Amino acid sequence: MQLTLQERLLQPFPSTRVHWRVGARTKDKSKGIALAYIDARDVMQRLDEVVGWDGWQSRYPLSDGKILICDIGIKLQNEWVWRANGAGDTQVEAEKGKASDAFKRAAVLWGIGRYLYSLPNTWVPLTQGGYGLAQTPALPAWATPEGYLELISRRRAEAKMEAETDDPLDELAERMKLRGIE
Repeated sequence: MQLTLQERLLQPFPSTRVHWRVGARTKDKSKGIALAYIDARDVMQRLDEVVGWDGWQSRYPLSDGKILICDIGIKLQNEWVWRANGAGDTQVEAEKGKASDAFKRAAVLWGIGRYLYSLPNTWVPLTQGGYGLAQTPALPAWATPEGYLELISRRRAEAKMEAETDDPLDELAERMKLRGIE
């Protein structure tokens, strides 16, 4: 199946590329919400695969010491189109984490990894101490490459069926009947 540029950018990553961290925890730190994320390298690979290594670029035009802004440009019909987002320091490797987070957030504006925000909040057991996940939740079918392709295929089939049944002459005939014209 041939996917559009947008569909290729939006396509979920294989489950092996999805990483998890602990979000909110219970008071006793026995359970936590598993939050999914992808690495900046996965974003770079997706951009390389979809638009080519010379079809995208990133830049960091603004930093006020607290927030770092990242722009990601994609060349569309020989024009650069830019989308930007920013991030602050992270708890681990503050500067590197800030750059990586700003890059990934800008990528979300292109649809890359956006589906991760739609995953259900799942409480899972935590490791002793409450800082690691004892297990990771399974991804819903729609959040896997295979499930996504099935969904696209089904939507296209439904759209085709709709287009085939939406005959403007049938609609005109129906309106004429309603008006008493036969």
